[in-house]
Amino acid sequence: MRSEPVVQVQGLVKRYGAKTAVDGLDLVARPGVTAVLGPNGAGKTTTIETCEGYRKPDSGTVRVLGLDPVGQAAQLRPRIGVMLQSGGVYSGARAEEMLRHVAKLHAHPLDVDELIERLGLGSCGRTGYRRLSGGQKQRLALAMAVVGRPELVFLDEPTAGLDPQARRATWDLVRDLRTDGVSVILTTHAMDEAEELADDVAIVDAGRVIAQGSPEELCRGGAENTLRFTGRPGLDIASLLKALPDDCSAAEVTPGTYRVEGEVGPQLLATVTSWCAQHGVMPDRIAVERHTLEDVFLELTGKELRS
Repeated sequence: MRSEPVVQVQGLVKRYGAKTAVDGLDLVARPGVTAVLGPNGAGKTTTIETCEGYRKPDSGTVRVLGLDPVGQAAQLRPRIGVMLQSGGVYSGARAEEMLRHVAKLHAHPLDVDELIERLGLGSCGRTGYRRLSGGQKQRLALAMAVVGRPELVFLDEPTAGLDPQARRATWDLVRDLRTDGVSVILTTHAMDEAEELADDVAIVDAGRVIAQGSPEELCRGGAENTLRFTGRPGLDIASLLKALPDDCSAAEVTPGTYRVEGEVGPQLLATVTSWCAQHGVMPDRIAVERHTLEDVFLELTGKELRS
């Protein structure tokens, strides 16, 4: 039996004047890490801000930990953490004093010193917020979101602008949150981040969720199974097709590079290598490729740039 949702959105509509940002969106997030992906202007930020209680729906229902984030905000706020892309910090405050101030607002906060060390904030603890680098501001915002031991935390592009070391530290922290039973709603443009961290992925476009499932489920299906090999140019593709099962296709995509699509498994791999041996072909490289989350995202949302 599946766990109760930590976030449940049904028929959410949010308009800004004549523009409909969210258009009847449905979303269910269960315990664990849920990544919300979408191109610019897709409606994901408005959806998350509505879940956080910063925006009121025009229609539809939103429940976070079973509560209305607008009507029951007083009960909900102590139970969630929110990481904002900007704002939420006194511009004249020092990084460490701001984090300690937030910690004192909670009954059982995390150890502030440990959190400072973990996120590499020690060197900038006495630096005023306005003088922090973009990456330091990101790490401080993350620390402020999790220091109160929330049941659910919303992270808005938590690794944007971070160097590789800080990015890995953030990933480790998200994994530890999940291990400790904290649910995470994560928005990101980094597909590898979603694949690495998320139990569930929701892809949003044009104000609706157009696909949802685990990374493995989303990457499964269609032309996900592709076998590629390289050899001398101009191989007899017609002969190769005769050797393959009827539901397979084959093509020379560039001179000397060949693609076979179908249900790739041990039998198909053996068929291709056997055909190569019979025709005196020594493949320079043979590899089984599968769709990545980025492939699926681009197939669903298109490849054109969004403003």
